[in-house]
Amino acid sequence: MELRINRRALVGLGLAVAVAASSMAVLRTDSGVASSHREAPAISNDPQHDNTDVYAFVSPDKPDSVTLISNWIPFEEPNGGPNFYPFAVKSRHNIKIDNDGDGKTDITYEWTFRNEDKRGNDTFLYNNGPVTSLNDENLLFRQRYTLKRITPGGSKTLVSDGIVAPSNVGAASMPSYATLRNQAIKSLPGGGKTYAGQSDEAFFLDLRAFDLLYGGDLSEVGQDTLKGYNVNTVALQVPQADLALKGDPKRNPVIGVCSTTDKFNGSSYVQVSRLCNPLVNELVAAAGMKDAYNALDPSQDADVKALVNRVTNPELARLLETFYGIKAPATPRNDLVQIFLTGLAKNNGPIKADLNAQSLNKDAGKQRGSEQLRLNMSIPVTKDPNRLGVLGGDLQGFPNGRRLSDDVVDIELQAVAGAAQSGKLIPGLTDKVDANDKPFDKTFPYIPLPSNVAVNQR
Repeated sequence: MELRINRRALVGLGLAVAVAASSMAVLRTDSGVASSHREAPAISNDPQHDNTDVYAFVSPDKPDSVTLISNWIPFEEPNGGPNFYPFAVKSRHNIKIDNDGDGKTDITYEWTFRNEDKRGNDTFLYNNGPVTSLNDENLLFRQRYTLKRITPGGSKTLVSDGIVAPSNVGAASMPSYATLRNQAIKSLPGGGKTYAGQSDEAFFLDLRAFDLLYGGDLSEVGQDTLKGYNVNTVALQVPQADLALKGDPKRNPVIGVCSTTDKFNGSSYVQVSRLCNPLVNELVAAAGMKDAYNALDPSQDADVKALVNRVTNPELARLLETFYGIKAPATPRNDLVQIFLTGLAKNNGPIKADLNAQSLNKDAGKQRGSEQLRLNMSIPVTKDPNRLGVLGGDLQGFPNGRRLSDDVVDIELQAVAGAAQSGKLIPGLTDKVDANDKPFDKTFPYIPLPSNVAVNQR
């Protein structure tokens, strides 16, 4: 079944002609498209399809593999019963890979979910006794999933009847959620693992940035807005060769990663969410562009002048100058083009580092600018990760992929203020939320267990 794209949204970006020229797109007038932590108007009314964060990193305990994580449903209050937080059914939850740099998807990992609900007219309870295993008869509502790996050459089912780890109802209902998570980790044919279920909200930041950039007073920052909330997670760990161009991570170590959600509207699937680099749609796209941005395939990004201009002449840099007196760097900001649209290579911009542009792949062809989270799989795992990633001298961190511990808010604030091209950090430019409130696990899926304590009790 073909993926249909929202025509009205694309017209808002002046892209209808470009999309019509694409043999891959079937234009249709459909309702809303949006993504991430409620940052686009349409998705704020559809949280079940809201793709909140994407992570991509070399697995620290298995460095010949890569771990990909994508989260959905922002602000899950742990006590949000009786229905809690199932994945959307009749929808496709995707992690997509571009390994040759043309902006087009080369590999899609697709999760689809289905419900198994035994409650009927008998009870309102999610479970009617302690749940000690995924197959426990006390668990009255569970979800199962199918995972496929899709390439231009065809589709392969990796998991046909996976079981989702349920929402963490509470200590009485689920005395050992760690046991349920471990049971939900599924081995894949040919090597690798996958997990689907609830997790801690691992994105840490002070979200009051939208109150005139912390009210123009950085002394007031430091509150982790997402502390105590949960999300729904799909995680995947696969050999690097499964992701690399021509299956050769030594010759072609760089990949681009995005996540999308396709919602079934009764006759076709419509992309309603897109997330690649963190905070792009929140802090780069203007309000009138946000819904349309999430309809785009990365291969179309370079055709949207209005969006490219928001990268080369970023509003956030001007706001930092207005509220904090941090002089905005001269435009056009080709350093930000490298970070968000091309990846870093010595020959494509002012940041003279061969790091994570797909043009570094020896078998890559013609490149096309596109907003993707790019990862160089050949960079060794850092023994002591620096939360500021590349800006902190740690080449395995953001924007070279994204680890769970990367402080992407501080990194992007510093980059927009010019630190990536000057090599000098701006003193005091931070939201002062430097780490997640829960430690990350040392083994797959790495993201912490979900909380079962009300947010206002923490």
